[in-house]
Amino acid sequence: MNVLYFAWVKEKIGVGEESVSPPASVATVADLMDWLAARGQGYAAAFADRKLVKAAVDQVHVPATTALDGAREVAFFPPVTGG
Repeated sequence: MNVLYFAWVKEKIGVGEESVSPPASVATVADLMDWLAARGQGYAAAFADRKLVKAAVDQVHVPATTALDGAREVAFFPPVTGG
C-alpha cells in the first residue's frame, strides 16, 4: 500500500510518500493511523490529534472508520492544505 503525507503531516513524519505493508490486523484507516503512530516519534506527533488529520483512500475522502480492503493508496492531510 502506498501512503502519502501532505502539509504539516509530511513535515512531522519527514517523508511525503512511502510504501508500507501493515499486518492483517490493520483493517481500517484508524487502525492504519495507530500502526503508523507506533513507528516512531514523528509519526506519533503527526497522528497525536486525529481530529486534525483527514484521510483519502484511493483518492476518495473517507472517515477513519473506512475499511482498507484492497486499498492501493491512503493519503493523510490536514483539513485545509495549500497549493
